Amino acid sequence: MISYKINLQTLEDINLLHETSDLECKRAGGRDGRGELPKDFWETYSAMANSDGGTVLLGISQKGTRFHLTGIERIDKVKQDLFNTANNPGKVSVNLLNNTSVRLLTIDGRSLLQVEIPRANREQRPVYLNGNPLGNSYVRMHEGDQRLSDEAVRRMLAEQAEDSRDARILKGFGLDDLNTESIRVYRQIFTNLKPGHPWNELETLSFLQRIGAWRKDRESDQEGLTAAGLLMFGKHTTIQEAFPLYMLDYQERPATQTEPRWLDRLTLDGTWSGNLYDFYRKVFLKLTEGVKVPFELDGDRRLDESPIHVALREALCNVLVHADYSDRLAVLVVKSPAMFEFRNPGMMRIPVELALHGGYADCRNRLLHQMFRYVGIGDQSGSGISKILSCWHRYHWRAPELFDSREPRDQTMMRMRMIDLFPQELVVQLRQRFGQNYDSLSHEEQVALAIAVVENTVTHQRFCTLSTFHPADASRILHGLVEQGFLEQTGSSRGVVYHLSGTNIPGPEDVFDSPLLDSSSGNLEENSGNLDSSSGNLEENSGNLDSSSGNLEESSGNLKRDTLGRLLSPTHALPFVDDLDSLESDYLDTLKGMAKEPRGKKKVPREVIKAVLLELLNGQFITISCLAALIHRGPVTLRRQYLTQMVRGGELEIAFPRTPNDPRQAYTAATLHSSDKDTP
Repeated sequence: MISYKINLQTLEDINLLHETSDLECKRAGGRDGRGELPKDFWETYSAMANSDGGTVLLGISQKGTRFHLTGIERIDKVKQDLFNTANNPGKVSVNLLNNTSVRLLTIDGRSLLQVEIPRANREQRPVYLNGNPLGNSYVRMHEGDQRLSDEAVRRMLAEQAEDSRDARILKGFGLDDLNTESIRVYRQIFTNLKPGHPWNELETLSFLQRIGAWRKDRESDQEGLTAAGLLMFGKHTTIQEAFPLYMLDYQERPATQTEPRWLDRLTLDGTWSGNLYDFYRKVFLKLTEGVKVPFELDGDRRLDESPIHVALREALCNVLVHADYSDRLAVLVVKSPAMFEFRNPGMMRIPVELALHGGYADCRNRLLHQMFRYVGIGDQSGSGISKILSCWHRYHWRAPELFDSREPRDQTMMRMRMIDLFPQELVVQLRQRFGQNYDSLSHEEQVALAIAVVENTVTHQRFCTLSTFHPADASRILHGLVEQGFLEQTGSSRGVVYHLSGTNIPGPEDVFDSPLLDSSSGNLEENSGNLDSSSGNLEENSGNLDSSSGNLEESSGNLKRDTLGRLLSPTHALPFVDDLDSLESDYLDTLKGMAKEPRGKKKVPREVIKAVLLELLNGQFITISCLAALIHRGPVTLRRQYLTQMVRGGELEIAFPRTPNDPRQAYTAATLHSSDKDTP
């Protein structure tokens, strides 16, 4: 039986709906208003099937941001047309629906259909329309259906056809294209782990055959180096002959955005082999540098590494063996004082919930995974994520985040924060404020209040981001907290913002019209970083707000600015670029350099401008007027065509949610996208 994501019973349930990436509402009235399956239903079907699945409600209309029950008079005809078309291979490539997928509901005397569309498995994607995948395949992007590019479709078809993307034999490549030192080190470690293994006595070519780096195709009689062998042991230049987009990048980043962009970096610069095995060895040492090893015994033998070492080994191995090396993004590994981040090009092959549960594996590069396993790295059982979760739980840290995204390009990200979700100081503060009433709240309600304390506000979208709740459930929780007097709300529909009762939401006047308070931390709690820092108000390190750090300068009007000329505010953790003339000249040139392409051209691809905005807005707020001046676009056009949509899509966040359309509004990049700032 299918598990329904949405439980609609009353008109109030419909009023609480928010259209999201996994929910779509359609009137389904037809020309005469009595009921007809909408033609664009199948685009949504394709999009949800190629993404993470979702729900379509037929018989509900949308006016602005509100939903209204219209009902369907000819409900049986609509249901019959739905299944007839789903079973027509000339219209839909695969039918994912059955009798339990479609539910007839009656609310207030009117009928509607709830259609649950599952995520298609890898062998079924892309789900396409009209008999041709090119131009007829879709994915969900935020609340809409977007046609997949031909490049993305071909990549899906390759994923469908090849269980392992690294097993193909590379024509024209041979042993001379491999780094002999990498192979020597690998074999030495293999021998140390398995001193009596029969492969230890083999010649190099025979050994490479055993581990999958060299293969013979019995059908074609073709023999040669595999893609896995080249990636694992190859030379930088020859790897890029076979994989032109191949790129590896490790960065150690500082605690605050006022420091240099990185403290240490390892990338393809010609000073080392550039293959995956050497990247793993070098980066693992950098990741674990400074990690303390507690005294623990396994029997009478002391363990020489901690659970953190195990978790980092699994994460680093995962990012390398699951990467799509034909895609355009680099493999990116980031170390910072409070977090590790791992990003690989390519979407996940299985749903996130299956990966988190463990025990189910569908590795994109199985031979690579096998080669790592032979030297004690990973076990190919689908348990890697479970080991990471277990380690983080042991240290009472916030559970690692695992997700994939199609923006700016297909990517999978794991973010491992070494911070607690509920620091004791925050719980004490909430109990002092609300007394015993706080302890009577559910865990979900306490999460919402915690966000409101740390971030000053909580929005519906933000609450969904930090929880596993469906948007309809999130709405009920937030409305309930308002009714109980814990929260107040400002605005309406999608613009509604919630904040603690009796508190004010910071507005532009609190930043631009008042001097910096003596207590530079303002209303930011000292350990506000103990919640997800993807909001601009949650940077773990507020050192750039500390007036005693020596990095602050008095400027005209008694407003405090940092050494780069950015405005500092007691209400926000990140600095503001509010006046280009106040910026330090070199830093202004840096920002202009980031915006070079849109500054010099009137017509620039949309994705280019979005990428520029994300880079400019990384680690700081910039007002809309300054943004417009930096990229040479009008403020109104910039807001309508880019900023508003990027805020709704979770790519950007605004400084003043109470007044989203204020001309002094400022924007910053959300954490997911700001992590790409140094990607080549």
